[in-house]
Amino acid sequence: MADGLVETRNDGQGTEQSIGPIRHDWRRPEAEALYNLPFADLMFRAQSIHRTHFDPNQIETASLLSIKTGGCPEDCGYCSQSAHYDTGLKATKLMAQADVVATARRARDAGASRFCMAAAWRNPKDRDLDQVCGMVSAVKELGMETCATLGMLTPPQAARLRDAGLDFYNHNVDTSPEFYDNIITTRTLQDRIDTLAYVREAGIKVCCGGIIGMGEELDDRLGMLVLLSNLPSHPESVPINLWNEVKGVPVNDTAERPDAIALARLVAVARIMMPKSVVRLSAGRQYMTDELQALCFLAGANSIFIGDVLLTTKNPQAARDADLLDRLGISSRLNQARA
Repeated sequence: MADGLVETRNDGQGTEQSIGPIRHDWRRPEAEALYNLPFADLMFRAQSIHRTHFDPNQIETASLLSIKTGGCPEDCGYCSQSAHYDTGLKATKLMAQADVVATARRARDAGASRFCMAAAWRNPKDRDLDQVCGMVSAVKELGMETCATLGMLTPPQAARLRDAGLDFYNHNVDTSPEFYDNIITTRTLQDRIDTLAYVREAGIKVCCGGIIGMGEELDDRLGMLVLLSNLPSHPESVPINLWNEVKGVPVNDTAERPDAIALARLVAVARIMMPKSVVRLSAGRQYMTDELQALCFLAGANSIFIGDVLLTTKNPQAARDADLLDRLGISSRLNQARA
């Protein structure tokens, strides 16, 4: 079987279909056609592609730490850490390196293979980046993959993070180009795409996805996937976040959580359009039943965050995650750490 080529006869019409080489020229009507396939056909197609590039019974486990919380000058309408809204969150200073490394070590011992450090900045100042680079190098020495999300970067800053040993940089596009201005005004979508380009040019892998359930339409969710899949290189990691309820932010007035089948369909379309990307179930898993998570894994999701907290929001407990993966016969470092 050629790389990126999967064949299926289940298109609802009794005719044979095929997926060609990995593409960067997806159109929204194509994404919509995939999404609207009969559910069994969509899942079969996504799972077939998933098996071409990944072990279907293996899940990547990552851990996320807020190394600098709150006080962000951006006005992202979904975010508890924006200084524009009264969410009851107290802003903190940048954590000490020793505390970050100690947290990373506990995450590694609990089964995380990647450690992501997040700071609520519009963009890091060079003096802050000095400290973050030290954290990255120290976490790397623990034998973990490293990831950071620090806001917008300049090319020299991206190069410094690479030299410190950073493996991944997270910078989400959040939503479709059409819906973007409804939730953010202080940073343009092009700003985000520029940072992604600087990260890629520096030789760092890209982690980039978005949030669903903020009041956007299905067309916006598919538009976000089209945007990601048409980047010059697909992100190595694609986090799909369900919006977490946050008091005091504008998205509270528009939010509407998608139903389970809609979420599974979206994951399947992401898998088909970005065959080699790791698709991560990120924020909002505490709202998902075990059955929904199982459907999403079948659709091609193959990464989760572990730990009780993601930045400022809740996450399923490790014991629940380990039990679910055991029942599904899916292996991960989480299972191994608890064995």
